[in-house]
Amino acid sequence: MENYKLVLRGDLNQNGYLYGGNLLKWVDEYAWIAATIDYPNFNFVTIAMDNVVFKKSIREGSILKFDITKSRTGNTSVQYNVNVFQIVIGDAGEDPVFSTQITFVRINENGEKMSINPNE
Repeated sequence: MENYKLVLRGDLNQNGYLYGGNLLKWVDEYAWIAATIDYPNFNFVTIAMDNVVFKKSIREGSILKFDITKSRTGNTSVQYNVNVFQIVIGDAGEDPVFSTQITFVRINENGEKMSINPNE
């Protein structure tokens, strides 16, 4: 799944760069959307995001492309690879700025883990 986000002034810190927390929020949100599309009517919560390393600073007006692919399915959890690229208007190509794996677990109405497999 691909998603895009325009970086606006309100997303920036006092030095004019994107807050890292905003990028993490978008990664979590867009990966959750992918999981929800892959598993309709399941309730997921984020349990892990590994390797939080920002590779390049991001300024206002940048367009971010989020490339999200499912990488692993367990009994109660599903994992996605998320790669984020920066597209600067007028430049050719895409610069990688962030990548991680994010894991969601399926829960029931009481917040307890439950199987993703329909036969269980």
